[in-house]
Amino acid sequence: QVQLVESGGGLVQPGGSLRLSCAASGSIFRNGVLGWYRQAPGNEREWVATITGGGSTNYADSVKGRFTISRDNAKNTAYLQMNSLKPEDTAVYYCRMVVGARIHWGQGTQVTVSS
Repeated sequence: QVQLVESGGGLVQPGGSLRLSCAASGSIFRNGVLGWYRQAPGNEREWVATITGGGSTNYADSVKGRFTISRDNAKNTAYLQMNSLKPEDTAVYYCRMVVGARIHWGQGTQVTVSS
């Protein structure tokens, strides 16, 4: 059974930075497509960024140029570096891993951007 555990969330002022981590159990990590999603109160969960096993990345327009997704297959960990944070980035951030037909989600980590 694959488990994903996010960490690194917290309270940050506008313009600040945070780095989220997503640690995965299991040996299938390097084959998985990793994604970050977020959900603000009252909103649907939305896609933020994706990185493939080969390292190709894609970003939502709302975060392009500010967020960077990366992965370390040796550590079974994915990251989301978030810079120039805005109040509208406030949400619970979730890690998702897709391997074949299976989709795995983490429990989420809260990010709050406020002065």
